[in-house]
Amino acid sequence: MSGILAGLSDARLYSACVVVVLYLTTCAYFLWPRRQPALIATGRDPTLIAFASQTGFAAELANRTAQSLQAAGAPVMLASLQQIDNQLLKQTKHALFVVSTTGEGDAPDPAAAFVRDVLDSTVPLKDLSYGVLALGDREYDNYCAFGHRIDQWLRHQGATALFDVIEVDNGDEGALRHWQHQLSVISNSPDLPDWEAPRYDRWRLTARHQANPGSAGDACFHIELQPQTADAKWQAGDIAEIDPRNSTWDDKLTPLPHREYSIASLPTDGAIHLLVRQMRRPDGEPGLGSGWLTAGARVGEDIAVRVRANPNFHAPQSDVPLILIGNGTGIAGLRALLKTRIAEGRHRNWLIFGERNVAHDRFYGDEIEQWRSQGQLERVDLVFSRDQTERRYVQHRVLECGDEMKRWISEGAAIYVCGSLQGMAPAVDAALSEVLGADTLENLAISGRYRRDVY
Repeated sequence: MSGILAGLSDARLYSACVVVVLYLTTCAYFLWPRRQPALIATGRDPTLIAFASQTGFAAELANRTAQSLQAAGAPVMLASLQQIDNQLLKQTKHALFVVSTTGEGDAPDPAAAFVRDVLDSTVPLKDLSYGVLALGDREYDNYCAFGHRIDQWLRHQGATALFDVIEVDNGDEGALRHWQHQLSVISNSPDLPDWEAPRYDRWRLTARHQANPGSAGDACFHIELQPQTADAKWQAGDIAEIDPRNSTWDDKLTPLPHREYSIASLPTDGAIHLLVRQMRRPDGEPGLGSGWLTAGARVGEDIAVRVRANPNFHAPQSDVPLILIGNGTGIAGLRALLKTRIAEGRHRNWLIFGERNVAHDRFYGDEIEQWRSQGQLERVDLVFSRDQTERRYVQHRVLECGDEMKRWISEGAAIYVCGSLQGMAPAVDAALSEVLGADTLENLAISGRYRRDVY
């Protein structure tokens, strides 16, 4: 090398040095950790996908998340937490955090600067809506602790949670499918393909009838699915995953993305009950999953079903008062919770439920009235938005019942919300924050007394 350099002219030597310097500078630019996002897709208001990974798994899931949203036509910004500062967060309207927990509840090593510079600071984030996918291992005491720490910090800064933290125990496939379901909801793309197809069991469609004939809204159907094995188990709050058209059983069909529905029954009922709204595509055709369940499948036919445990929405284990709030087909998840509470002899239950018209949309109305008259449902507030000139929704009833709600909370009540992610859930969250105070609502969420199953 020295012999070659000795034969070069001064000009050529200078040029060679410049090339080397530029090469090293370029390498440093791409390899040295930076505060700028690693990937920015074109488009306005991109969704920030922020990850913190110890072993690479969270980074992989963040990349899959970005790819799913981009496939739905949504612009994204992908970045490690080490590249995120307060200024970026203040400029962001939508964010998804995919973070792992290491050691005894610690942040991954690359997130150390984010913890020091961001989580220990105060940043006004009232314009930010977010979701958290928390990776962890239940064998450790502080399970998914870092994900929950981010969630609590964001709530404290005034940000709005799109849904409760989704916990993933050792890469649990069901939890990851639930995350994918939420991606399809927030991107309004129900046909986003599953990352990996679930394994289904055979259940039989044994009953189906329209629950709201004459309604101004889309038709809703009560559906019953009977297990073909004796060991089928589920709890109130769990989710039924449906394979539209049984695509995984038919070699002629391309595997279709699963659909999720809140279970409205208990195993003692002998079948999974669903309340399914027949969604319509822009061209008027029935939705893929709802169309199959409400019209395409024949009564008596086998349906591909998988039950996914949803422990975050299981009924409280202790005998505390329970406030149940929901709208539309969200009554399904609330009905199962009420069935569990009543079977356990726990009657301090308060239902606040909203739909369109009392004449057509009283889902499970006779059953609810029976529970109320027998003292198993202490209070019922039904809100029908179209039955008066001024539209009224469940959040309005929450505001009107503020004093009573504060009394129930002071007596240890928990609040469970089930129904629409768009519209109802954020409006109810804002109403609860106004009635109870933002700090109280945040503490309820942290302690597990405020839980949501929204879609």
